[in-house]
Amino acid sequence: MTEMLSYDFMRIALVMAVLIGLTAPAVGTFIVQRKLSLLGDGIGHIALTGIGLGLLTGSSPVLAALAVSVLGAVAIEVLRARSRSGGDVALALLFYGGLAGGVILTGATGDGGANLNSYLFGSISSVTPADLYVVAGLAVVVLGIVAVFGRELFLLCTDEEVARASGLPVRFLSVLIAATAAVTVVISMRAIGLLLVSALMVVPVAAAQQVTRGFRSTMLLAMGIGVLSAVTGLAGSFQYDLPPGPSIVLLALAVFAVAAAGGAVLRRRRTVAAAARSTVEAEAEVLGG
Repeated sequence: MTEMLSYDFMRIALVMAVLIGLTAPAVGTFIVQRKLSLLGDGIGHIALTGIGLGLLTGSSPVLAALAVSVLGAVAIEVLRARSRSGGDVALALLFYGGLAGGVILTGATGDGGANLNSYLFGSISSVTPADLYVVAGLAVVVLGIVAVFGRELFLLCTDEEVARASGLPVRFLSVLIAATAAVTVVISMRAIGLLLVSALMVVPVAAAQQVTRGFRSTMLLAMGIGVLSAVTGLAGSFQYDLPPGPSIVLLALAVFAVAAAGGAVLRRRRTVAAAARSTVEAEAEVLGG
């Protein structure tokens, strides 16, 4: 760890890993609750078009990806709400359209393969202080939205009809959570890669669900798992010369495997304890009668 921190780019990457580890599972908790686990993956493909547009025009690929991703996320939500086909078809349409557009635009730059690869799988060594400032600002926005609208978003993601009956602005909140997911994808793409960022939004949440019951405890534990996976995966990639994105995702999957095994043991113990309490209560009723 000491050797890793002696490099400027690794210190920047470490801070970015912590920010990504916090934001991706925080937003992912709502996405998983709403049964849209592939939303991040779809937005990641839409972001490719923004990256290609930024590279082709000579502007910032990150900012271009941010604009296109947010627009694409809003389009997904609008199509999901108005289309008879449902959200999965709307997601698929923009999924493939974004991928095709990104490949064509990056190819038009003349060095499409090299440029595209660093965004698909992440490139920690190319992260600059300017990138960190952008990511930090976006992370504050994402976590601020989660803190301010968390209760409303929870109700929306749990039961949209109940949220509508409660008088909540369902359309606005739906667009908000989709746009927040888009921002989270852009935050994470430089370090983890667009093809893997969805995993950090979903896997820590799935792992936390194995051992927790409440929504808040699930989110907090998922954020802890996200930070642990991101930092440990980054350190491991530096130590053993491995790609950071896949290392982070594989560690998150390993945590899920451990949590799934531990959750099974906890559930078995709870079942045995509940059965024992029922037996004691039944015997007490017999003796009391």
